[in-house]
Amino acid sequence: MISNSEIASKLDEAADLLELQDGNPFRIRACRNAARTVSSWPAPLERLRASGHALPKMPGIGKDLAGKIAELLSTQQFALLQELRKKTPSSLVNLLKIPGLGPKRIRVLRDRLQIASIQDLAYQASQGRIRSLPGFGVKSEAQLLAEAKQVGSEKVRIKFIEAQQLAAPLVEYLKGCSGLTRLEVAGSFRRKCETVGDLDILATGPKSVPLMDHFRAYESIQKVVSFGPTRATAILKNGIQVDLRWIPDESFGAALHYFTGSKFHNIAIRRRGVQRGLKINEYGIFRGARRIGGAAEPEVFKSVGLPYIEPELREARGEIEAAEQGRLPKLITLGELRGDLHSHTLATDGHHSITEMAQAAASRGHRYLAITDHSRRLGMAHGLDVSRLRQQLGEIDRLNQKNRSFRILKGIEVDILKDGSLDLPAEVLRELDLVIASVHSHFSLGMTEQTDRILKAMDHPCVSILGHPTGRLIGSRRPYEMDIERVLRGAMERGCAIEINSQPQRLDLPDLFCKLGKEIGVKFAISTDAHDTQDLGLIQYGVSVARRG
Repeated sequence: MISNSEIASKLDEAADLLELQDGNPFRIRACRNAARTVSSWPAPLERLRASGHALPKMPGIGKDLAGKIAELLSTQQFALLQELRKKTPSSLVNLLKIPGLGPKRIRVLRDRLQIASIQDLAYQASQGRIRSLPGFGVKSEAQLLAEAKQVGSEKVRIKFIEAQQLAAPLVEYLKGCSGLTRLEVAGSFRRKCETVGDLDILATGPKSVPLMDHFRAYESIQKVVSFGPTRATAILKNGIQVDLRWIPDESFGAALHYFTGSKFHNIAIRRRGVQRGLKINEYGIFRGARRIGGAAEPEVFKSVGLPYIEPELREARGEIEAAEQGRLPKLITLGELRGDLHSHTLATDGHHSITEMAQAAASRGHRYLAITDHSRRLGMAHGLDVSRLRQQLGEIDRLNQKNRSFRILKGIEVDILKDGSLDLPAEVLRELDLVIASVHSHFSLGMTEQTDRILKAMDHPCVSILGHPTGRLIGSRRPYEMDIERVLRGAMERGCAIEINSQPQRLDLPDLFCKLGKEIGVKFAISTDAHDTQDLGLIQYGVSVARRG
C-alpha cells in the first residue's frame, strides 16, 4: 500500500532533484503541481487501483506523470526518481532537510563554496563565508549554522494531512478484526496538531479478539518493535511509529483522555484529582483502591469539577482555567461555514474555470465563493494586470446574473511590494468585493521593516484580508521575521481580517497566534487558497486550526 502523501512526497523529491541538477523548469513545475494535487486528493488512489478502477483525471497532471503515478501504485517503483537519486550525491540531498534551503539556494552554495553536505554547510557558516553570497546575509548565515547543528537531533514529524492519510487505511484495516467495540486514534493526531510524531491507537473489545496478530500483519509495517497481548509497537515504511493498545471497557475513557492530552494538560488534571482525594491515570478514576469511573471520557472532567474540554484545546494553554470559570469557547464546526474567500482559477495558476470552481463550491453547500487570482507581479503564476482583471470581473457579473442562488465574489490576491504598496492601483481595487493582500517576496527583511511593510499594506482602504500572514511553509520555510502582535493589533484597528489559510503545508495563521488574535479582537477568514475544485475540501484543516486557536 502507498498513500497519497507518499506519492506526493516522491513527486516533490523528483522536482527537488531535477532542480538541483538544473533540469527543465517545465518538468520541475509539472512534478510540483502533481504533488500538490495528489496530496490533497480526497480519495486514496491506492484504493481505486486495488478495486480495479482507472485513475481519475486530476487537474494539472498530464499523461506522462499520470503514467508514473500508475507505475508507483502498481509496482511501488518510480523509475525517474531512482535515476535522479543515482545522479545526485545523498549528502547534497540531505541539505534539503535544512529549513529555508531549497534547491536553488543549495546550487548557489555548491557552485560558489563547493558545499555538498550538512557538514560543509556548518563549516563554511562558522567561517563566515556564506554571508557574502547573493541571497544570503549575516542573519541567514547564523540561522543556517544553527539549523545544521539541529538537523538529525529532532524526531521525525509529519504534517497532519499526511498522518491522516496514514491513519485512515490503518484504522479501516484494524476495524476489520471482528469483535472490536471501539477504536480511536489519540495523541497529537486527535488534538489535530499541525504535525504528528507518531500514532497512538486505542481499542477495546473482548480479550479473545486477535487484534495484535491482526495488526502485526498490516502490509505497511516495516518493523515490529515490540509485541504483546495488550500492546504492540511498529514502525511504518515511512518511518512513523504506531503504538496500539488494547484497553478494558471500564478504562477506555480514562485511557482516551490520558493518551490525548498534552503532557502538561494531563499533569494539571491529575493535580486537580489529587486535591479532591482522587487518583486519575490511564486505568481509571480511583478513590483509594476503589474505581469510581473511567469508562467514558467526560467522567474524567466531571470528577475534577470541570465541563468536557474538546481534544483540540488540551494543550495547557489556559483551557482548564477557562473551563473552571465557565469561559470555554464554543468551537466552530465545519458545517457552520457558508463560503470560501480565497480561490484561484485558470486565469493564473489554478486548474479550473470560474464556473467549475463555483459549481464545486455550491455542491459543498457553500453560498458564495470569492475568486482571488494573483496580481500581475507574480509572473510565474501569470498574474492579472488591470485589463485582464476587468475582463474577469465582467465574466463574474455575467455568471451572477445567470445564477441568483449562489454568489461569486469579485476579488484579487494582490502582492504586497517591498515598500508596502500594492501591486495594482486603487482605481481597480475599488471595483472589487474584497482584496487579499499577501507577501510573496522579500521574505528576509528585518523585523521592523517587514512589520512596517505589512502595516502599510493594511493601511490601504481596499484591503479586506491579510493572506497567509506569516509566510511559513511547514517543515520547509520558516515564518518571516515580524512583530506578530503589532500586526494583529494593526489588523484589528484597521478592520482588516486575518486569514487562516487551510493549505496543509501552510496552516497560516498558526493556532497560537490565532489565540492571541482572538484575545486582541481580530476577525479571521478561514479559506482554502484553492487552486482546483478538490482543494475546496481543505477547509477542514483551517477549521481545525481555528478550533485549536
